[in-house]
Amino acid sequence: MNAASRLPGTPQPMHMWKGSGGVRLAGDTWGNPEGPPVVLLHGGGQTRHAWGGTGERLGHAGYFAIAYDARGHGDSDWSADGDYSLDALSADLRCVLAAIGIRQPALVGASLGGATSLVAVGEKQVEASALILVDIVPHTEPAGVERIRAFMAQNPDGFASLDEVAEAIGRYRPSQSRPRNLQGLAKNVRLHVDGRYRWHWDPRFLAGQIDLRGRHARLGACARALSLPTLLVRGGSSDVVSETGVQEFLEFCPHAQYVNVAQAGHMVAGDRNDAFGEAALQFLTRHLCAT
Repeated sequence: MNAASRLPGTPQPMHMWKGSGGVRLAGDTWGNPEGPPVVLLHGGGQTRHAWGGTGERLGHAGYFAIAYDARGHGDSDWSADGDYSLDALSADLRCVLAAIGIRQPALVGASLGGATSLVAVGEKQVEASALILVDIVPHTEPAGVERIRAFMAQNPDGFASLDEVAEAIGRYRPSQSRPRNLQGLAKNVRLHVDGRYRWHWDPRFLAGQIDLRGRHARLGACARALSLPTLLVRGGSSDVVSETGVQEFLEFCPHAQYVNVAQAGHMVAGDRNDAFGEAALQFLTRHLCAT
């Protein structure tokens, strides 16, 4: 369990839902609960706050948007046994849907959240109305994946200040300007008893090596099983998803639509929230009917 302190100014979660094995999951919602439901799942190392702008936009458009911190991230509990597998994450998704009483939501998943969504739908664990995958396909580039893991694993002893946190993020995302107000970084770290700032995620999330071959086989089988409306969104400069990976996915899932967001990296929604939000909303409008 994460015993570190949340920094002042960090938004409190609107909801707490019980996930698989009793793990508490922190979430936010936007819009009318009677509107078509859209569940937003963030990537590894992110939080529900990555979807704040998208959630508000969907809520204003008549949808009921839901985002929650994955287990081991943000304000959600850490897994007691360190289980952060796709199976555990998919089970959490089912628990959240059951807790809210949602059936057939549209799923929007970025990176790890996209893999979770793909498994949940492709293996018929969740019945969804539509699927948006954000910079995630069965074949991911090993160098890009390793760069993410290296970023997340850096500074295990923490940071002395939010300035140091900003510098670390700047090295990982050199194309993005440094934030003027460092208090916005409070959502990304926790203050420990030794006075050091550490990332909000459970370090055990990075335990072990990813079996890319096994993951490719599983996600590929899930992609072939898709029959619902599907949109793949790639960041034009992503080093995790290549055009080769995109074309393979489109062979697995020929009915899927594809959008390439220029000047966006792996964190598509964060890099180009306007372009991503427009593409997602247009897709949902074509396939769902907001009230």
